[in-house]
Amino acid sequence: QVQPVESGGGLVQAGGSLRLSCAASGRTFSSRAMGWFRQAPGKEREFVAAITWSNGNSIYANSLKDRFTVSRDSAKNTVYLQMNSLKPEDTAVYYCAAAMQAATIFQYNYDYWGQGTQVTVSS
Repeated sequence: QVQPVESGGGLVQAGGSLRLSCAASGRTFSSRAMGWFRQAPGKEREFVAAITWSNGNSIYANSLKDRFTVSRDSAKNTVYLQMNSLKPEDTAVYYCAAAMQAATIFQYNYDYWGQGTQVTVSS
């Protein structure tokens, strides 16, 4: 098993930035990629970004790629999500998940999920 644990959420004003962290523990060698997803109140969970551990290849939701950046520190088994120019519509619970395959946008490819961290963007 892989246990992802998110941190770094909080309250920020519109236009501000936040960096989320996701520390993976357990059988981390079995994980090939980590993904970020988010779920806003009353909405379905959606893909944000993902990164493959071995080569750093990253993929993004088209609507977010200009403002969000995913990165990883393999030595620390940690991935990050840098979020800039935040908007009120970015308010959501952000989840980190581990996949046993290369980075993918599909939730069903992710086997282990964190508990989520709340991000609230005020107008």
